[in-house]
Parts: sequence; structure tokens; C-alpha cells
Amino acid sequence: MTSPAPSSPMPNIEWRVEPSPVDYPDALTDMEARCAAIFAGEAQERVWLLEHPPLYTAGTSASADELLDPRFPVHDAGRGGRYTYHGPGQRIGYLNIDLRERGKDVRNFVHHLEGWMIDALGELGIAARRAEGRIGIWTNDRQGREAKIGALGIRVRRWVTLHGFSINVDPDLSHFGGIVPCGLAEYPVTSIAALGVKASMVELDAALHTHFPAFIGRLRRCPAPDEAGVEQCDMRR
Repeated sequence: MTSPAPSSPMPNIEWRVEPSPVDYPDALTDMEARCAAIFAGEAQERVWLLEHPPLYTAGTSASADELLDPRFPVHDAGRGGRYTYHGPGQRIGYLNIDLRERGKDVRNFVHHLEGWMIDALGELGIAARRAEGRIGIWTNDRQGREAKIGALGIRVRRWVTLHGFSINVDPDLSHFGGIVPCGLAEYPVTSIAALGVKASMVELDAALHTHFPAFIGRLRRCPAPDEAGVEQCDMRR
């Protein structure tokens, strides 16, 4: 049963917030069923915000030597990427979005998904950013180090998206020690709370809600690169 949530910021897209942690296999089954129903024209697109009990997920590029201490259950995710931790205090966003009507451009989708996360964190006073050559969302921690605050990994099936993103609100950061997060051993992981920012899960959800229409509005096919090889996507955030 879902908790009361703001009405969807976009017509025909469900906005769903879970009141308690959801087991990963149950979430995966639900997400895959929704994907199939959207493809068949039997269900709305959906943004599903939730938390999981402590666990690790392995993406399609996961390497066994990056699972350092499997202290929690390990699940094959079927998404792109490597090992990721999920647990209480971390906001998970699973997106079932139909790209058949939004450009059929996976790279564009990922780029603007990153931008949506950055904009939401900015609403809370956190200067987050992309990092060249590294997946995820980054900021400087209280020691001035570049640290990861958000992760993303998606799968696209018949042009409908599955999986999505995670943002660390106030998880137990020691739990990330069981893996090499996303294969990047040289960088720490941080959270909204670890940065000293007083922002709750509800406040993050509200920021995501506010910036969602702009994210959806940017999903379109990128025109071909110009003569200098520069892509002409709308990069505004």
C-alpha cells in the first residue's frame, strides 16, 4: 500500500511513493510488469520512489572481485553498471518511461536524468555535478574530496525504461564498504546528511517533484552533430 503523495506533476504519469522498504525481488517483478503493460498500452508511465532493505545489486558489468564483503543479499539487477548498495536512508527512483514518444534516445535520457538529480539536489543547497568519464552524481564532501552522492543505472526494453537512480539522503555509509561502488575504489561516497545539510527524504522528494516536468520536457532525439562534432542537445539544467 502506498502512502499519500503529491499528485503527479505531469498528466498520464503516475507518481508513487512507498511508505516502507520494498524487497528488491518484489520491486523488480513489479517494475518489469509495469514495463510490459506500458508497451502494450495498458498502463501509465510511472515514477516510483522507494527504499530497500540493505542489499547489493550487480549490474551487467559487475566484476566478482569488486564484491569485497557480501554482508547483505546480492541480487542480479539486469541493468547497466556494476555493484551498487541500496538501503534505508537512500532514495531510490525507478522510472518506467516510454521513449517511443520521447525520442528513442537512450543517451539523451541518461543525460537529462543526471540533470534532474542535479537540479533536485541544488534545490536543497547541494552543488552536485557530473564528472567526465564517470557515471553518477558528484559533489565535494566536508573534507573537500570529490565524492559520489548519487548513482544511476538503467535498462531499456522495447523503448520503455526500467531501473533508474539512487540519491544518498542519510544511509549508513559504512555499508558501501562491502563493494567497490560502481567500480570506483579511489573515490568516497557521501550523503546529504554527511554534508551537514538538514534535508529530509520528504524534502528531496518535493525537489524531485518540482523539477520533474523540466526533465520530461527535455526528452527528445538529439539532432546529428554539427560539422565540429558537437552534439546539439539542449543541455540546459
